[in-house]
Amino acid sequence: MMTGQLYERFMAGPVHYELYIRKTAPAPWNLQLATEDRAHAIQTAEELLADNRAAAVRVTKETLDPDTMEFNSVTVLTRGAPEVQRKRVVPDDQAGPRCGSPQDLYAPVARELIGRVLEDWLNRHGVTAFELLHRPDLAEQLEASGVELQHAIQKVAVPESQAVGQPVHDLVRHYQKLTERTIERLLFAGRKNQFPDLGDHSLADLAHRLTGQPDRAFIMGGIISGALKGVRGGRARLDRLMDLAERAPMDGPPHAMVMVAIEQVMCELFAARTNLADVLGPALDQGASLAAVVRMVAPREVSALINQDSRLALQVPIVDGPAARLGERVAAGQFPLLSASLARMVVRELMSPRRLRPNDAGGEIDILRTLAMTLTATAGRLLTLEEVQSAFNERSKALVTADFVAAYVKSCTTVLCEAEALTRLCENVTGLANKRAAARWLSACVGSLRFEGEMRAASGQTAAQKLGVLAGLGRAVRGCGLSERDEADIITTIGLVGGTVEAEAKITVMLARSPAPLQQKLAVLLRMAAGDTAPPGPAADRARVEAVKLFRAPSNRAALAAAPETLAPLKGLMKAAGLAA
Repeated sequence: MMTGQLYERFMAGPVHYELYIRKTAPAPWNLQLATEDRAHAIQTAEELLADNRAAAVRVTKETLDPDTMEFNSVTVLTRGAPEVQRKRVVPDDQAGPRCGSPQDLYAPVARELIGRVLEDWLNRHGVTAFELLHRPDLAEQLEASGVELQHAIQKVAVPESQAVGQPVHDLVRHYQKLTERTIERLLFAGRKNQFPDLGDHSLADLAHRLTGQPDRAFIMGGIISGALKGVRGGRARLDRLMDLAERAPMDGPPHAMVMVAIEQVMCELFAARTNLADVLGPALDQGASLAAVVRMVAPREVSALINQDSRLALQVPIVDGPAARLGERVAAGQFPLLSASLARMVVRELMSPRRLRPNDAGGEIDILRTLAMTLTATAGRLLTLEEVQSAFNERSKALVTADFVAAYVKSCTTVLCEAEALTRLCENVTGLANKRAAARWLSACVGSLRFEGEMRAASGQTAAQKLGVLAGLGRAVRGCGLSERDEADIITTIGLVGGTVEAEAKITVMLARSPAPLQQKLAVLLRMAAGDTAPPGPAADRARVEAVKLFRAPSNRAALAAAPETLAPLKGLMKAAGLAA
């Protein structure tokens, strides 16, 4: 980046927005603008794209870290031609295998890769990649499998060959030798009894003895993994890990040594979907499982929300057993990597196409709203607010599809019920595009002949009750956060239906001519004009006109002037109805 561009970034402020453009599809990104005004950056990007002055635009939010003086970037907008993928040129000094020694296989990235290529084998034996790398008996079983180990090596070598440009055969041979060295190292440690049995030793004493030794992490990993030998099932294994955590030293490096090993096992344990179901309970659907995970990793935040709104307790399952024990430790500040990993797992599931409650569309919106509240409460500790918003924007795309909407309104017996359900859908989706899509569904519903016909012909309700229902629907639409245009169109349509209902029943005329006391007639008409008992539109306008007529009638003006105390209760309604108080 040029010096002038660097200067522009720092002068824009600690939190600002940057606009990058590519003038042609294969061109690199260039900084065009740095500003603290998000709307200005997005508007400029759209204008450059519309005027064909750029093939692609990107707007990012930049936050300056005062400690490192580096900017953390979050992409806000990307439009235009996709970026041309160039073949990566690997320098000669980086063209070798990614793992060169047995110690490299113990890194988190390597363990994650081992977990993927040996997923079936690990699931059959009910263990994790961490345990495989720390238990001699498992290493012997894998070595004896032969073909399965060879297939795993090929799964690693083939994509790596394409990435670094090295022959597949050379990489296969390299990883075969690396695997043999790793297994031999592990078997040697087993023969030398480097992994003591916790049945004969205290975990705290072992941790203190290992302090300062060069292979302390490897040996402690073998001790923790050996303690899980013979324990099957996610719930039982988590319970055993919590027992080990209770037996760990109280503080200092020995405490950290034990907790790090336990946390690594738990991260891989929860990565398997079957283990998560076993820990939380197989009766929970996907949405309830995610809510239980959030409660487990953020117990304080969820408890505070439930204290504010007791209805959340119906949506968030209670965690018990080893999951509750883990939650207590998380609340005490332990296992931060596991908490962040599980929170990001929840975000990934929200962004996936998998339904949260496949057989209950209405319940899916309920649990999604609950997850939105609980995850937002954790923003800043486990997740960023941008990550939470992006996840729910992506999930909202699935809520405005034709299939979901059809399933959502399937149980509605009347079109009014459909309109109320779609209003709730509008309220709970996020993202401008998703709000617009939901608004189109609602607009089509209230603008249909069926809606008007049902409201006009509905039996069991008086015309005044129908107007009250339409007024309530209009108020609900205003609380959905739709764009001004969509909101105005929908409320106008509802108002026209209300105007038809009122015109057929002639409510305002009958009220004006009724023998009721003047104050009572004015109160009813003003409430209609203010939108309390009638939707904004023709019905409210006619009520306002009749109220003005009553106010202007000489006899009524004289009566109000003689008893000004009767006018005081009406002043609030007059202001709401748009009349001078």
